[in-house]
Amino acid sequence: MTLLVVHLAFTAAYAGFQWTVRALVYPQFAGVPATAFPAYERAHQRRVTRVVGPLFAGQAVTTLWLLAARPAGVPLVPVLAGAACLAVVLGVTAVLAVPLHRRLGEGWDDGTYRRLLRADTARAVAATAGTLAAGWLVLTADG
Repeated sequence: MTLLVVHLAFTAAYAGFQWTVRALVYPQFAGVPATAFPAYERAHQRRVTRVVGPLFAGQAVTTLWLLAARPAGVPLVPVLAGAACLAVVLGVTAVLAVPLHRRLGEGWDDGTYRRLLRADTARAVAATAGTLAAGWLVLTADG
């Protein structure tokens, strides 16, 4: 049960982080003067990595552990659902969010910013679904 609670803690912490970024941090980007934005964006990238890195690592470790050595009494479906949600988050981050942040690091662009907001909404929704799957695990596991 400890693994499941730790997994839930990582997924919930990441989802909360992601919604905070989407609702608070990214909307502030539009208020930064265009001339100052590249430096602002690069500082954002450095700082956010320090927070998101451990959350990604924790989720990856607990998800892989559940996939590789699922404890007796732990249902498979929510493990797979959570793994799929994490894959979406990591995929959207690698394929969309990181390249969009790099572009914004070169200079403000409204279209790039709007695409980042859409990508981030997808990450927040997937992270929330992953948290629901982790909660499902805690509530339905035997023992």
